[in-house]
Amino acid sequence: MATPIVMPRLGDFMTEGTVVRIAKSQGETVGQGEVIAEIETEKLNYDLEATEAGLFHPVVEEGANVPVDGLIGYLLAEGETAPDPPKPQSTTAAPSAAGQRQSPRAARPSAGGDVVPSTPGARRLAANLGVDLNQVTPTGPRGRIVEADVRAAVQEQQGPSLPRGLPTPSRSEPLQGMRRSIARHMRDSLTNTAQLSYFLELDVTDAQRIRRDVSKDHDSVITLAHVLTMACAESLKRVPALNTVLVDDAIHYFNEINIGVAVALNDGLIVPVVRNVGEMDVFAISTETHRLAIAARDNKLSPDEVMGGTFTISVLGIVDGFTPIINPPQTGILGIGRTVSKPVVKSGEIVVREMVTVSLTADHQAIDGAVAAAFMRRLQASVERPTALFRHKT
Repeated sequence: MATPIVMPRLGDFMTEGTVVRIAKSQGETVGQGEVIAEIETEKLNYDLEATEAGLFHPVVEEGANVPVDGLIGYLLAEGETAPDPPKPQSTTAAPSAAGQRQSPRAARPSAGGDVVPSTPGARRLAANLGVDLNQVTPTGPRGRIVEADVRAAVQEQQGPSLPRGLPTPSRSEPLQGMRRSIARHMRDSLTNTAQLSYFLELDVTDAQRIRRDVSKDHDSVITLAHVLTMACAESLKRVPALNTVLVDDAIHYFNEINIGVAVALNDGLIVPVVRNVGEMDVFAISTETHRLAIAARDNKLSPDEVMGGTFTISVLGIVDGFTPIINPPQTGILGIGRTVSKPVVKSGEIVVREMVTVSLTADHQAIDGAVAAAFMRRLQASVERPTALFRHKT
């Protein structure tokens, strides 16, 4: 029986992937575990391996955008034929820029007689909208035109629908790639959750002093973010209601604490996951977050390293405080601002202390204010009495 090869889900929020390279030829024998295609998403690249041995039969071209669980091809036994491909759904022609419908037309050949490099979806969309692919600037993998390029070309022809009174833009850039994925995810987060944020100032003077001393004797530098990650894990143990996800109108609780740590990239943001933080000490947290940050910036994260988070931390060290947006289906995210030396009242006296503002955003569908407050109290107690955070775990 033919074994389907489908687009894997390579992230919690992935909806489709691009087949940027097909590594085997039609009918070629492949062994289990051999790479048969390279998949690209907005956030990472992935080598797709054969789940078993067989004859390779692709049903898509290089450059095709395929939805999660969508068909890429088959692995066949000797003498076996592939099933008939599913019939494509008909599409209704969309209005042109002038508001009239135009007859669909196929992608026009380039000057050399070859079809313009483009994905099947881009060609269908261009035909429906009456767009000449020769006039479209490609941004897809290996110089291919993708659907976003076609839409951008139509928008450029029509001009941006800006509010009246604005000056002419110096330039316009469509949301695409990672930026487009982040924008969609943030909109969905605010639409589908009831977000409420809580702010608290923490005195990190003692934590800063200890972590500076400890860093001198440790291979990896311990940062305040590592200390707060440790404190966050300890607080989640005491307030497990925040170590949850909300899926299908049910709150799912976890004993394992997997904390996503947001990493800024040149063109967006990615959230690799530090797994089982509750069983780690601050030294292991430092080593693992450093490794994940390097892999993220080198585009070498594996799918498993960006999936499965139960809570998220976001650090913005240049602002005093901010309101982080939840990473659904998680029910909480902790924002960490910059450390500032300021006068505070301690034991009835005015002294200068190092302070940091943290902000917890929680989904009020699952988390009440009392639960959020309990978490913040635990976090404050852990950070302001930090000796236990620096103990080695064996």
